[in-house]
Amino acid sequence: MENYALKKCRNRLVGTTQIIKQREDLWNLYTKKEEYNSPFTDEYERFPYYLSNHRDIFEPTVSKFLISNNLELEYPENKNFAVCFTHDIDVVYPKRIMSSTKAIIDRKFTDAFKLPFSKTYRPWNPYWNFKQIMELEAKYDAKSSFYFLSLNPEEADFNYNIKDLESEIGFISDSGWEVGLHGGHESYNSLTDIQEKKRRLEKVLGKEVIGYRNHYLRFIVPNTWEFLSKAGFKYDSTFGYSDCAGFRNGMCHPFRPYNVETEKEIEILEIPLTIMDRTLQENYMKLGLERAWELTKRLIDIVEECKGVITILWHNTEMRGENLKFYENVLKYCSENNAWLTSGENICNFWES
Repeated sequence: MENYALKKCRNRLVGTTQIIKQREDLWNLYTKKEEYNSPFTDEYERFPYYLSNHRDIFEPTVSKFLISNNLELEYPENKNFAVCFTHDIDVVYPKRIMSSTKAIIDRKFTDAFKLPFSKTYRPWNPYWNFKQIMELEAKYDAKSSFYFLSLNPEEADFNYNIKDLESEIGFISDSGWEVGLHGGHESYNSLTDIQEKKRRLEKVLGKEVIGYRNHYLRFIVPNTWEFLSKAGFKYDSTFGYSDCAGFRNGMCHPFRPYNVETEKEIEILEIPLTIMDRTLQENYMKLGLERAWELTKRLIDIVEECKGVITILWHNTEMRGENLKFYENVLKYCSENNAWLTSGENICNFWES
């Protein structure tokens, strides 16, 4: 078999396709051939895990095959593996009536009083917490990526005008964290929409945006990758299941997607998503905090064994109470295991240097 090596001086996965093609089953998994023109999707036109023929979702089968074929990995400062920390900023302003009602039901009466005024008085807004997130991450020498929506007021899930956050996203970027684009509901299937939203965010940020994740993890293989490449993004981090944590195409390393229809690599790096906060708990897997932590540690340990990259998505709206403690536990555990805790931008630049 052809030797495969990933060196610190050349981090792109050279020769990946030639090696994986030696195993038809792994090639079909790696390229996600089953998702091409699938007649079945969920309510958001996503291909969910429950429709996949690949059931061993917690094993990075393809990455392990590459390792068995002489994959060598090095990270900065001799770190054992990498963790890509990310935040999708869906909501900045709480829906005041609903949030206040929930706070009363939860017997959080102080919150119930504050929430109606949270839009005009930011110290009372629990979701205007970007600096607090950064301070927590800095405690563990970590960086992360913040993906912001740049929607028009008439679009679904519009909650904030990106222009109103100019000073905040400027502070995030100037501090060494990443600002990326969180594409809207229709962006995953429209080059024009992606380009428009990218321009809008770049105008506010004042520099190029290289990282992307789509809202609701909406994604079509391979079309979304092709659109993102044409729009000028350097990497995407949408590629994970909403209904189950794990390794969607058996990879726990960044990779260049391969279009089986054109028989060409797509000019974009995928940093696959492994764990989303809402996937673990009430929305999908319904694990509860204890079992969610067991699975999270298991996935982290597996990625460490493979010297891979694990991508964590934690929404700014989940940075409270037990969910905030859970996120800090992830930071602490990965730090104690000598991981490189960083953003998608830093991983992308390192991987392709």
